[in-house]
Amino acid sequence: MKLTFTFLAVLLIPVLISAQNTKGNQHNCLSKKEIKQGWQMLFDGRTLDGWKGYNSEEMFSCWSVSNGELVCKAEGGSVTAGDIITVSDFENFELSLDWSISQAGNSGIFYHVLEGKKYKAAYETAPEYQLIDDLGWPDKLGEWQKTGADYAMTNTIKDKKLMPVGEWNTSRIIYNNGHVEHWLNGIKVVEFQAYSPEWEKLKSSGKWKEYPDYAISKTGHIGLQNHGSGVKFRDIKVRKL
Repeated sequence: MKLTFTFLAVLLIPVLISAQNTKGNQHNCLSKKEIKQGWQMLFDGRTLDGWKGYNSEEMFSCWSVSNGELVCKAEGGSVTAGDIITVSDFENFELSLDWSISQAGNSGIFYHVLEGKKYKAAYETAPEYQLIDDLGWPDKLGEWQKTGADYAMTNTIKDKKLMPVGEWNTSRIIYNNGHVEHWLNGIKVVEFQAYSPEWEKLKSSGKWKEYPDYAISKTGHIGLQNHGSGVKFRDIKVRKL
């Protein structure tokens, strides 16, 4: 009887693990429902497959995988091309990911990133979902600089739910034919229409007037920013719309 029970237990272990995955108890994997909805993982929790250094065919040493997390060490910065991007391009999409930032940390999520010798970093061409330590940043932040904002373009709402430094937040970006939504921990914090007259006015009168190629493309890579701060990501997934 002991041998039979042991044999059955061995057979059941993979089934139980599979059930955990289906219920979403594991990170960096999709549920059956998400697969049917067209989601795909951009990070498998084990490797950097599907990612590359910005303007490089290699991966930068500041990025690594540890304990199922995509980790950026606190070194370098975006002006030294420490950003990473997906190998694939995306046009209309919904992106979801978890992130955890360090004390006084600063990072961001880009989309529609373009590469080229004339660019030093992803922010020169790509809209950015801002990630920053709102409470621990040493200087005063404007609403346009705070977590969840469309950086230097559209302010985030003031009443948002932001987890403390070291804990995990969940962010979503939805881009569909110029209609953009930013979500943070289940709350919509930004909504705007790209390429509208109001949007064009913001672009031409603010920081991006010095960057003529900012947001000129409606398709491109998804990117993660190295701003010289420690930051971690997991559960990075996307579906095309």
